[in-house]
Amino acid sequence: MTKSGQTISLVKDPERLENRLVEIPPESGVYLMRDGSDRIIYIGKSRSLRSRVRSYFRESQRLSDRIATMVKQVTEIEFIVTDTEAEALALEANLIKQHQPYFNVLLKDDKKYPYVCITWSEHYPRIFITRKRQLGKQKDKFYGPYTDPHLLREILQLCKRIFPLRQRPQPLFKDRPCLNYDLGRCPGVCQQLISPEEYRKTVQSCAMVFQGRTQELIDVLTEQMDKAATALNFESAARIRDQITGLKSLSANQKVSLPDDTVSRDAIALAADEQHACIQLFQIRAGQLVGRLAFVAEVSGRLPTPHSPLPTPHSPLPTPQLEPGAILQRVLEEHYQTADSVEIPTEILVQHELPEGDLLADVLTERKGKKVTILAPQRQTKAELIEMVERNAEYELQRMQKLGDRNQQATQDLAAFLDLPDLPHRIEGYDISHIQGANAVASQVVFIDGLPAKQYYRHYKIKNPTVTAGHSDDFASLAEVIERRFRKYATDPQLPREGDPDWPDLIMIDGGKGQLSSVVAVLQQMNLLEDLRVVSLAKQREEIFLPGESIPLETDAEQPGVQLLRRLRDEAHRFAVSFHRQQRSDKLRRSRLDEIPGLGHHRQKLLLGHFRSVDYIRQATPVQLAEVAGIGPRLAQEIYDYFHPS
Repeated sequence: MTKSGQTISLVKDPERLENRLVEIPPESGVYLMRDGSDRIIYIGKSRSLRSRVRSYFRESQRLSDRIATMVKQVTEIEFIVTDTEAEALALEANLIKQHQPYFNVLLKDDKKYPYVCITWSEHYPRIFITRKRQLGKQKDKFYGPYTDPHLLREILQLCKRIFPLRQRPQPLFKDRPCLNYDLGRCPGVCQQLISPEEYRKTVQSCAMVFQGRTQELIDVLTEQMDKAATALNFESAARIRDQITGLKSLSANQKVSLPDDTVSRDAIALAADEQHACIQLFQIRAGQLVGRLAFVAEVSGRLPTPHSPLPTPHSPLPTPQLEPGAILQRVLEEHYQTADSVEIPTEILVQHELPEGDLLADVLTERKGKKVTILAPQRQTKAELIEMVERNAEYELQRMQKLGDRNQQATQDLAAFLDLPDLPHRIEGYDISHIQGANAVASQVVFIDGLPAKQYYRHYKIKNPTVTAGHSDDFASLAEVIERRFRKYATDPQLPREGDPDWPDLIMIDGGKGQLSSVVAVLQQMNLLEDLRVVSLAKQREEIFLPGESIPLETDAEQPGVQLLRRLRDEAHRFAVSFHRQQRSDKLRRSRLDEIPGLGHHRQKLLLGHFRSVDYIRQATPVQLAEVAGIGPRLAQEIYDYFHPS
């Protein structure tokens, strides 16, 4: 187990590493890797723990960038021996669900496909669409990813019309519900006019739609409608009838012809080339296509085995070594890890035989409490369904190939006219946003291989005291942001540059020669200019400037490399402006009372309820202020002193 005080990574202590590897038995089980802060950063399973864990530390083993980064952080390895591989599979799923290790990422998270999130960790759960599948709290639930964002938004809006759900992320008023409550579209969550228990029942009904249990929900509502009608509660029966009508419209045109419409099934298939694997999963319930989920993995690099995690976005596999059945197995394992038992279908149709299909079927059967069958159909209707899923995967692969070709041409062209030694893998873009110096902020956006990598985006609030309302200084603001971004490399020259996924191959500044000069000056002071390549892109003529050059490069605004820089510049501008608007909006909503120490939200409400406005509070004497319940003489004097500084 973890030894206290051991913060040096195992790769830097070969003797301790070898001793630890010898202690791991050659039996089936689960291994857990911890970092210097004693956090679990990776969990895996294997039929032979010793050989599997040892493979991470072989010099000859080609690891992905992500897994290689993980291995450098490992300071301790724990293991749990199991009797069977089935137990190891179930235990791995439970531990990953419990700890959510950072490096347990199976598929590429490029924020392409949206999810539906239900925050069950809150008393009044929220339902919203997100492109970030990060379980901040264990009880929160994600459904997806869905391939059609437009249809998903329509379904969510329809659910909000069918069921009385909270319609706003934040209350419109502090002391009363909004118009949605009067219209019957919201049960008054903001004022707690409904108990958390009753509201959670409504959310559970809505969740059944995203679980593919629409028909089951319709049956339950039909029974409730009949009971309400029998009890002569016709108003309630009519409301339930409208809910049933709306639910039926969700899947009115999604009928799939299968021999047994009563069986719930999932059908999964993939299409792959030398770089990508596109996986499609169709969810069919009662003969209706209720969901079409999509997953993307890069496939160039280390060979996956049934006992090793699928490659992450930075762990590609060569296609000649690719085992499609192993990929499908791992996709299904991860997909059902967080699924409720009612969401697991009784039949799973797969394009290729799974290497451990019987094992996975046994685990799912135990979780569901009902027999789960995994089939690889070869003919008749079920085989035709798999062919349809495969065609959809092929179309997605073709689209990604076209996008990949465009980005490849763009990075090649960019490397050519900037005379870069290699193709730029990570490009960072920076921009400043403010209104005459007020609420000045900056953005850092990152493109990986020509595509936005939003998990690396970052906001900055400008802290320079000379940048104030009425006095802006973009040059000083950019210099501050660059200094904060690369400060750790300047203070610790031993930090590696090459091979560090956080080190950019190219920096683009939104602006002209002046903005570029300010950034170059701060990089020179930090002794980093020789290691970083910096350019700027001016807005008006799309001109590209290099450090020390008074005239721009001779480029065409429509050539692929320049278009890539323009996309990066536009994304940095969008990200900066959105953050600036958010800061400005927050400031407008902020009351002057928020600036008084010790005056919380409850006491602010008491003051406003007594004096009716901030102006009257400012005119009140300490004695008058102290008359308000909860405001003592000391706080009353502080409030008075705030509005009447000496």
